[in-house]
Amino acid sequence: MKILATDLDRTLLPNGSWKADDEAISLFNSLTGEHDVLVVYVTGRNLALTENAIREYGVRYPDVLCGDVGTSIRKYENGEWTFDDGWIDHVRQASPRWDAGAIRDAVADVEGMREQEREHLNPFKQSYYVEHDKNDAVLKKVDELVKGKFDEVIIYSFDSVDGKGLLDFLPASATKQTALEYVAEEFGAAKEDVVFCGDSGNDIYPLTAGFCGVLVRNADEQLVENVNRAVQQDPDLKVYFAKGDFRGLQGYYTSGVIEGAYHYGLFEDA
Repeated sequence: MKILATDLDRTLLPNGSWKADDEAISLFNSLTGEHDVLVVYVTGRNLALTENAIREYGVRYPDVLCGDVGTSIRKYENGEWTFDDGWIDHVRQASPRWDAGAIRDAVADVEGMREQEREHLNPFKQSYYVEHDKNDAVLKKVDELVKGKFDEVIIYSFDSVDGKGLLDFLPASATKQTALEYVAEEFGAAKEDVVFCGDSGNDIYPLTAGFCGVLVRNADEQLVENVNRAVQQDPDLKVYFAKGDFRGLQGYYTSGVIEGAYHYGLFEDA
């Protein structure tokens, strides 16, 4: 089993400031249908926002959705979503000290951040908007109050379109990386048979976890720097940087996903 996993916003979806190739999404849909590839969306979007993206941009339904930054997993079969309760049990056992409410109380008085809307929260995801120009001070204070106390990971990323800092508290066992590892194991795929594509800060973990990583051409500069640093520390990591000028595609968004999939041999011409 080969798996093509991808982030959505500004990775598979052309919703940034770079110009997209007009036929890239239809090409992605057809290529993934023609080849024996399991398609997994690994995204910060919840189910409703993922379905909105599918309708708005015309991307295909995935076989598996790792949503809410990896804190929920659903399968899509015969036109219906099935929630993976086994994932919930796994996270509870693996991160017994996790407590979203206690984290919420701990950071309630930190200046420069505000809690995200209820639809962006769940029992395994406590998320905030951060004033990006204050992110260093915010993250320092957050570390003092939270780090290491709740079996948590603290993930900061920057939305270059909206100009917002995004801060997620997640169980250490429920991230984009661990969710994709769980899916790969369930479907019997080795890490080298999993391609993951990303563009921004919260993609750093799956990009450097031993999968075949792809950074689309429009990836954030900070992510590029962090991935390059990780590769210097571990030269065995497999990471491909989409360059464009590939089969008439420019390498941004969906085009970079396609380029990376070809690079790793997921798509092959007959």
